[in-house]
Amino acid sequence: MKRQRIILVDDHEVVRLGLRALIDRHPDMEVVAEAGTAADAVAKTMAHQPDVVVLDIRLPGASGIDACREITENLPHTKVIVLTSYAEDDVLFAAIRAGAAGYVLKQAGGQDLIRAIETVGRGDALLDPAMTERVFAEVRRAARQQESDAFSKLTDQERRVLSLVAEGRTNREVAETLHLGEGTVRNYVSSVLSKLNVANRAEAAAYATKHNIKDAL
Repeated sequence: MKRQRIILVDDHEVVRLGLRALIDRHPDMEVVAEAGTAADAVAKTMAHQPDVVVLDIRLPGASGIDACREITENLPHTKVIVLTSYAEDDVLFAAIRAGAAGYVLKQAGGQDLIRAIETVGRGDALLDPAMTERVFAEVRRAARQQESDAFSKLTDQERRVLSLVAEGRTNREVAETLHLGEGTVRNYVSSVLSKLNVANRAEAAAYATKHNIKDAL
C-alpha cells in the first residue's frame, strides 16, 4: 500500500512536533516536510506535491485560507485539512470556499486527525462533528434565500395572488379569498406573469411550486 505523504503547517514548532510524533506511529503515513508560514507552506507543497497538507488557519503573514486556495488551485490532487482552534462560521465557510477537503478542530483527539487524513486521502471530504450542524444551517439558509429571491420582484399582494393561482384557484376564487375585485385580480395576475417572464397561469403555477411560494409569503 502506498504511504500517504503529508506536510504539516503550523507556526508553533511544538504543535508540529506533536503532530509528527502522532503520524510517525502509522506505517502507512509519512511527514515529508513542515512549514511555519503560509508562503513556506505553498513553496514546500509545490516542491513535494504531497497527498495531504495539514494546515493551521492562523499563520504569520498571509492566512492559511490564502495558502489553502493557492495549493488547491495549483495541485488539485493534494488534499488540504484545515486544523484550527477556532469553531467560527466565517472561518469554516472560507476554508470550504478555498477548497479544503477537511476541517478538524485542534480540540479533537489524535485518532480523529488520523481518520481525517485517511478520509481525505481516499478522496472524501470530512467535517468536524462540532461544525456539521452549522453547515446544514447555512445550506438551509441559502436555500431559503434562493427561494425568496425567486419572488423578489413581486409585491406581497402579488405573492399571495400567485400562491392561490398555484393552488388552482380561479380569478373569482382568488378575489373572494383576498377580498378584491375580480378585475383587480386579473391585473395582479398579468403583472405576475410579466415579472416572472412566464407565458400563462400554468407556467406561473409551476414556477411557484418549484420555488416553494409558501415559504416566501
